Amino acid sequence: MAEANREPAESGLEQSRHILSSLFHRKSKTKPNGKKPPIEEKKPYLEPDYTKVRVVDFDLKELVVLPPEIDLNEWFASNTTTFFNLINLQYSTVSEFCTGDTCPVMSACNTTYYWYDEKGKKTKCTAPQYVDFVMSSVQKLVTDEDIFPTKYGKEFPNAFDSLVKKICRYLFHVLSHIFWAHYKETVAMELHGHLNTLYTHFIVFIREFNLMDPKETSIMDDLTEALCTPLPPPPQNHVTER
Repeated sequence: MAEANREPAESGLEQSRHILSSLFHRKSKTKPNGKKPPIEEKKPYLEPDYTKVRVVDFDLKELVVLPPEIDLNEWFASNTTTFFNLINLQYSTVSEFCTGDTCPVMSACNTTYYWYDEKGKKTKCTAPQYVDFVMSSVQKLVTDEDIFPTKYGKEFPNAFDSLVKKICRYLFHVLSHIFWAHYKETVAMELHGHLNTLYTHFIVFIREFNLMDPKETSIMDDLTEALCTPLPPPPQNHVTER
């Protein structure tokens, strides 16, 4: 009798092991520390219906190539000032939505940016504070005649390109934040075509002159690929003459 009852007992044991095994394998899908892997946030700015919207339909690379008769530093100064004004204007359209409550840190794509003052002190601040620091600092630079000279015959300072690189890095942070945190508002105002074109123009410019390390712009590589890839030509309507 003992041997006759052993088989059902073992079957019950096997069922228990099977249940425990299935539970174990479900848990194994999480990280080793038991935490679930972070869910990747949806990026509305990558939706094809939005990325194909531009305000120009020509190759922006033609706009950034250094003209043969223009000094390189002069070209840097002209374009940097233009990008500063355009990005500042673009941010102003969403500034009312960018507050200390909605954007408690300056972030883009799970990357937090910190502000470093003139003494190198690292400061964690809200997004509007960070943007204000950027715009105030750049405004001070581009209007300084000793740094961005506008008078004929006045020389640019040494290592001017390093200063331009620093400005571009800060402007990239602002652009990235607009896409990451305020793209929905931009779409609601039907300004995403302007933002897309501005971003594409900016990226093409910094790539042309190696003004930013690719690692610094890598957080937006998916957007860069979507926007910098030439759009397919529109279909042509073939009219058959009779």
